[in-house]
Amino acid sequence: MEMIDRYIYAVTQKLPLAQRDDIAEELRGLIEDMLEERVQEKEITNHDIEAVLTELGDPRKLAHKYSGTNNYIIGPELFDSYMLILKIILSVTFVSITLSFVIQSILNPINILDHFIEFIVGIVIALPQVIGWTTLGFGLAEYFGKVKEKDLQSEWKPADLAPIPDEKKQIKRYEPIIGIIFSLLLLILFVFSQDYLGIWIFDDGFTGIVPFFHDETYHTSLLFLLLIVGLGITKESLKFVYGKWTNRLAIFTTIINALSVATIMVMVSRDTFWNPHFLQELIEIGLLTENSDAYNVFSTIWNQSTLWIFLLLIIGLIWELIDGLIKANRK
Repeated sequence: MEMIDRYIYAVTQKLPLAQRDDIAEELRGLIEDMLEERVQEKEITNHDIEAVLTELGDPRKLAHKYSGTNNYIIGPELFDSYMLILKIILSVTFVSITLSFVIQSILNPINILDHFIEFIVGIVIALPQVIGWTTLGFGLAEYFGKVKEKDLQSEWKPADLAPIPDEKKQIKRYEPIIGIIFSLLLLILFVFSQDYLGIWIFDDGFTGIVPFFHDETYHTSLLFLLLIVGLGITKESLKFVYGKWTNRLAIFTTIINALSVATIMVMVSRDTFWNPHFLQELIEIGLLTENSDAYNVFSTIWNQSTLWIFLLLIIGLIWELIDGLIKANRK
């Protein structure tokens, strides 16, 4: 009966989520009726199962009959997943931007009007961005995973059925969702909290911040970050659609990761990305003493931060490629 399970799985995986259970039950009943009619009261053999499945035909063709053969940017088999991801990221984006606005208003109530304007601008910029990148990810999966008509012309036999994916190869549905949420939170943190990313100074209460980043390059850095987050959303969307590790998915994620790493390095390697007066400002507020041991250690770490970021990104890129290929080719 494993072959029947594989056939039903092959058909239903091409269908919208809401239809899969009903069609699986219907298809299983149809196969059982066809088997009973074929064998009468004899024992069912593998030969009988193969004959019935051959009569039903290529599961891709059968799935097309259930879902239709129209061309879509995002077809019905992916639409439910697409809407689920879209609802999640839109909710996370809106809540994060709103929360950032509330926190900024509490910390600096005098400029609440400016914060509100930033809130509106953030909504207008961020929501179309996440919709666009998510659509791109699912659109790529639809395009590269689409069954070509010429593929449906070839002769099919039950032996061609792929096995139901091993659980070790499968990508848990929550993993790409967490990845997308992390990317969005990174974007929100940088956009709305850049002024708060640095060394916080307390002297009988909060007195100020020595920022990590250069204020004058904020808008340019934001463009880079939008691209990085967009690539991340695209990658996680592809992982969500594929649902399991394959060699093709591993290659896709590596290409996207390489583009992300290149973008990050272009962004952080610019002289104007980091605060050029960071160490001097720490000296001025008394946290460091120039030419002291602490200053030399801190200066070394600060000046080499770009190199360490680059090394960590390269290690992460190679690790994800190797991990993906190992999972894709696991027996």
